[in-house]
Amino acid sequence: MKLFKKILIANRGEIAVRIIRACKELGIRTVAIFSDIEKGSLHVRLADESICIGPANSRHSYLNIPAILSAAEVTDSEAIHPGYGFLSENPQFAEACATSGITFIGPTPENIRIGGDKAKARQVLKRRGIPVVPGSDGPVISEETAVKIAQKIGFPVIIKASAGGGGRGMRIVREEQELSHAFHMAQRESLAAFGNNEIYVEKYLPSIRHIEVQIISDGKNVIHLGERDCSIQRRHQKLIEEAPSTIATAKFRKKIGELAVRAAKAMKYHNVGTIEFIVDQEQNVYFMEVNTRVQVEHPVTEEVTGVDIIKEQIRIAAGFPLSYKQNQIKPSGYSIECRINAEDPEKFIPCPGRITLFSPPGGPGVRVDTAAYTGWVVPSHYDSLIAKLIVHGKNREEAIAKMKRALDEFIIEGIKTTIPFHKKVFNHPDFIRGNFSTDFIDRMSNGNVSNGHKIFEVVDSQG
Repeated sequence: MKLFKKILIANRGEIAVRIIRACKELGIRTVAIFSDIEKGSLHVRLADESICIGPANSRHSYLNIPAILSAAEVTDSEAIHPGYGFLSENPQFAEACATSGITFIGPTPENIRIGGDKAKARQVLKRRGIPVVPGSDGPVISEETAVKIAQKIGFPVIIKASAGGGGRGMRIVREEQELSHAFHMAQRESLAAFGNNEIYVEKYLPSIRHIEVQIISDGKNVIHLGERDCSIQRRHQKLIEEAPSTIATAKFRKKIGELAVRAAKAMKYHNVGTIEFIVDQEQNVYFMEVNTRVQVEHPVTEEVTGVDIIKEQIRIAAGFPLSYKQNQIKPSGYSIECRINAEDPEKFIPCPGRITLFSPPGGPGVRVDTAAYTGWVVPSHYDSLIAKLIVHGKNREEAIAKMKRALDEFIIEGIKTTIPFHKKVFNHPDFIRGNFSTDFIDRMSNGNVSNGHKIFEVVDSQG
């Protein structure tokens, strides 16, 4: 059994750079693809080979399956790593790779289909005894059916697109008279974003934590790498992630880890993925969705476990068994990640343009995953993420101190970024205390976060 000789990275930006670095350490040659406006991008410079696959519009480049497969074939690439976003959760792409004799570094097409259909995933896991939020058992086709389900489970409810994610095709409905408009808006948004207008209905639970568990499977054995807390969000988009969670006792951690492994086994999961849950104030755990790819926030798990998740993806795709057993996973310390976006820190409007100075922070326990550099032009055609700032400390208090220091050191000039926003969060007393939920940012913006009571019971960060 051997590792691949050459891998094509079907992505761009920081995740492409991250994959290239893992490949170099494994002795694997890399091929970067790029659109015609990204010839000078860092991932292109770092790869052993590069090939332009089309114009800036992602539909004609990073989402162009025939062009990507042709690039893999002409460069004699044995495998393709899709990263996250773009084609990473496209089952047709995974199947097309197999048909072309190229290994897709990720889960099986069937895994991706189940994960991409949230309503179906709920059905599959509910039948296996995994707790789900009360709601519809499958896709809801008509407004009338949605009304009946909402009346049965009680308002407020949340309408979600069965396909896709990132907060698109999602509406909170607090009263029955709001449902008709929300239902049709969610359908239209889902159709436009994902080409699928199927939606489902769930009970809306306020003041929740968004907790996810990293899993890895070689097809025979499944392990989990502990939980990540992704509750700091804006409009269902994650902004800050940390591991472990401040609410996780040893008992809770064992429970949610075992649920994630059960879910992966129920799906016959292969390779790397994430099982996402919501947790209420009584620490009731409910399955939310499966992400069938490497997550943006995977570095915080790497920092506390010492496991290189990208390398494990590659090894498993090459046919190697898991490098670890569950009892070898012993999380240590505390890690936090901030997503640094090219956005106005107040209005969150994208701010593309040329970076005139890029000076990342350093020092012990500080990691920056980025493809940015001085002189680089942040394009307007793609996601606004330009860097991930990750810190690791012996506990949460030290990790927060490192993050505040690193944010102060991080210099990006020429464009606006979300660094000032992150500074506000890390200086907020409720965040420092771990007293937050998924509506923290909305309440912070409205000036009513501190209300004299605990939203969640915080435990020792070492569990």
